[in-house]
Amino acid sequence: MPNTPFPASRNRLTYRQSGVDIAAGDAFVKAIGPLAASTRRPGAHADIGGFAGLFDLGSAGFSDPILVAATDGVGTKLKLAGLTGRHDTVGIDLVAMCVNDIVVQGAEPLFFLDYFATAHLEPELARTVVAGIAEGCRQAGCALIGGETAEMPGMYLPGEYDLAGFAVGAAERGRLLPRADVGPGDILIGLASGGVHANGFSLVRKVIERAGADLGGPAPFAPETGLGETLMAPTRIYVRAALEAISATGAVKALAHITGGGIPGNLARVVAEPLAARVDLAALPESAVFGWLAEAGAIAVGDMLETFNCGAGLIAVVGAEAADAVIGAFVAAGEHAFRLGAIETADGGGRVILDGVPWWAR
Repeated sequence: MPNTPFPASRNRLTYRQSGVDIAAGDAFVKAIGPLAASTRRPGAHADIGGFAGLFDLGSAGFSDPILVAATDGVGTKLKLAGLTGRHDTVGIDLVAMCVNDIVVQGAEPLFFLDYFATAHLEPELARTVVAGIAEGCRQAGCALIGGETAEMPGMYLPGEYDLAGFAVGAAERGRLLPRADVGPGDILIGLASGGVHANGFSLVRKVIERAGADLGGPAPFAPETGLGETLMAPTRIYVRAALEAISATGAVKALAHITGGGIPGNLARVVAEPLAARVDLAALPESAVFGWLAEAGAIAVGDMLETFNCGAGLIAVVGAEAADAVIGAFVAAGEHAFRLGAIETADGGGRVILDGVPWWAR
């Protein structure tokens, strides 16, 4: 479109003057190309820059697939990223929150897209975040095939940003979880979390405020590590371990990703009436960060269990005869797996029954 002449006395505005730098955005997309390329897998070439990402289910080895999709964010953990200056792990969190939700359906995550929104693009900060996203994709075995970077002056404070993620996976027809044969006597197997993961950080920040804790100082419960470093530990990605256990044993009947709502809220999603999951809280592994949160915030056991994963980031439901084999498969895949309870016939007490006392409340 030709330029329209204006009187010389009239001030002209540009998009850049409003706070949006198209050239910087284009340069950023070019700079993160190698990060996306590092996530290549069968079915995707991981090229970024087109209008949309492509994926070939046939070359990924599927014959009659059901697609499984998930979307999520990192929540107010991003506030701590800003306060600590640690932006290298939130990308892993973003991927984890999506792909863990896909694998618990029995599906393999295939590709991922991200949305990064900020007031003004700071290329090095944004590249650090996307590097974390690429690392999460590599851990999950899925391809980063596209995304969107949005500069929105006036929507965010300087230095702030928001993230959203979108993942798509697939499973062959008839292999989705939970299976219909979940029944009384089945065993619950927990997989240890890597910390707080990416849920409950509004409460975490309240605890920090009440305790007067220094994010830049040593953790009160582990002086050899920094408090900020411990809280920013990324969400554990369970994809490879879960897929290996499903494939190696054929005995995994259901999986639950323990996110917002904790053990009671998420385990209830895979236990249908008239069944109930009885959880042995005494079997939860000790994780010092949760003990500190409970004590420093004077948080009741029920609130802890409904807010945080409390040490169990994933829970599997398996047949009793195969429990040891499934635990062995998880351990072989690098996870800390432990018995956490059993499935029984409900007696009106709800779909999740919490038994015993967790270690931090004894």
